[in-house]
Amino acid sequence: MLCQRGGMNMERVEIRLPSQLLFAAQTLAGARDVSLGQLVRDALDQEVRRSAKPKTRTCADEALVARLQRLLAADIASATSWAHLERLLRSRGYKVEPAGGGLNLHDAQGRRLCKTSELGFGYGRLVKRFGAPMPGHPHRMAHLLAGARDVADSDDFDVFEPF
Repeated sequence: MLCQRGGMNMERVEIRLPSQLLFAAQTLAGARDVSLGQLVRDALDQEVRRSAKPKTRTCADEALVARLQRLLAADIASATSWAHLERLLRSRGYKVEPAGGGLNLHDAQGRRLCKTSELGFGYGRLVKRFGAPMPGHPHRMAHLLAGARDVADSDDFDVFEPF
């Protein structure tokens, strides 16, 4: 079925949803004061726009990373807790902040310099070493803490989860 709406041709599509998802979607649509159809159109539009913009990898300059490794590696390696790491980095004019599922290193002016994993200190490894997630980080890493191993026993590679 084809109909005209707001200058846009629209076609009827039938989808099947589990009862729980349908109920949750209807509740959300009601809370937003839109129809279920509009909620679905908005969600699809957002997903199509998101996928049309490929995510660009933001790799730091290799020379910068090498200088930062020489300057900060010993401090990061010697840190015994998140608070200790924060003090050590702050004394040199740096700080770490949550970024996605990891951490970024920033200078005193707040400029992003690189990922801590580019320095050899990924968020997961630090969580294991400190025995706790970074305070305020959205990723709590409970899966790492439940079966925490000694960092010396851990493999020296990152695991990427499937889609």
